Amino acid sequence: MYPDSCCHYRFRSFASQELNFLQFYNMKTHDPSPAPRSNLYLVGLMGTGKSTIGKMLAKSLGMSFRDSDQEIEKVARMNVSQIFTEKGEGHFRSLEKDFISHGHPQENCLVACGGGLCIPHGMMESLKERGKVVCLWASITTLVERTNSDKTRPLLQNTNPLSALQELLNQREERYKEADILIETDDLLPAQIVELIASKL
Repeated sequence: MYPDSCCHYRFRSFASQELNFLQFYNMKTHDPSPAPRSNLYLVGLMGTGKSTIGKMLAKSLGMSFRDSDQEIEKVARMNVSQIFTEKGEGHFRSLEKDFISHGHPQENCLVACGGGLCIPHGMMESLKERGKVVCLWASITTLVERTNSDKTRPLLQNTNPLSALQELLNQREERYKEADILIETDDLLPAQIVELIASKL
């Protein structure tokens, strides 16, 4: 029994070594570049830090970066405020839909989405079909502090920013909570937020 068992052990050991060698050989001879990553979409109210965090996170993960508002402005040749004023919010939402459908890379891309992009019917589902959705969250007080001096946000013009943001949150909160990951950003530095998101992917 002993010689047979020894021989059997040696055969298994040799076979295992051969398999390991083949695996090592395949690793060395095949393209070592990582498989394409599905997209990431940052959503949330204005002032949650989507653009700032998006750029940092994209760099950390080796992904390309797009800001939906900036990309739409390039196509429309006017800024978001002008689009709202001259064309209306409905037209802007249609441009957002076009951007998600065919205006950005379909893999390995991180998109900082406009605050209302994921709200219309079917848009959150469209994002999830293309990748993972991360919602950045902050208190209304924090959002007011972050957006108080920003005059480029059309939905906050000519009104009380606090009440405007609260109304927007009331309208959008349920939709935002459909995201795959929810990140509280109050009292966190950008680098900490990036690290937190990366740990949950």
